[in-house]
Amino acid sequence: MSTLFQYVPHPHTERRKAAGPPKVASAAAAIHGPGALGRLNAKIGLKITLIVGTMWCAYLFTVLAIVSAPSAFRSGNMLIIVGWIAQTFLQLVLLPIIIVGQNVQSAAADARSQATYDDAAAVLEEAKQIQAHLAAQDAAIERILNEIRGGGPPATPTAP
Repeated sequence: MSTLFQYVPHPHTERRKAAGPPKVASAAAAIHGPGALGRLNAKIGLKITLIVGTMWCAYLFTVLAIVSAPSAFRSGNMLIIVGWIAQTFLQLVLLPIIIVGQNVQSAAADARSQATYDDAAAVLEEAKQIQAHLAAQDAAIERILNEIRGGGPPATPTAP
């Protein structure tokens, strides 16, 4: 094989193989801490988010808000009516709907991230195949050059 090129893998390649794609668990540990209390906080927060972030919770909150609507409107006080709309209805009902939307967006982002990670791994493997192909071509060219020069074929090349 030619001594003009020596393949040196990038150090990130092995780190990437060992670590794999980013995971929610590592992000939770970075936010809440890696200890038992941090894991407990992450579990509780995730469980509450999973419950509140459903359309069923939004429907329940809508019913709950509507129960208090007649009292607010009967008061005739504009401040109480606006307060009911802003604080009771909008905040209570929109919270789970926003979480549902964020969950959908998050799932799409996770799928895109995984696809990008898989694409990068595939490109790396393709690059390794190209390097092997080039090494074979280098050996063939050296063999041809040696034959033209009258030196005979070189020793068997080593793979990168």
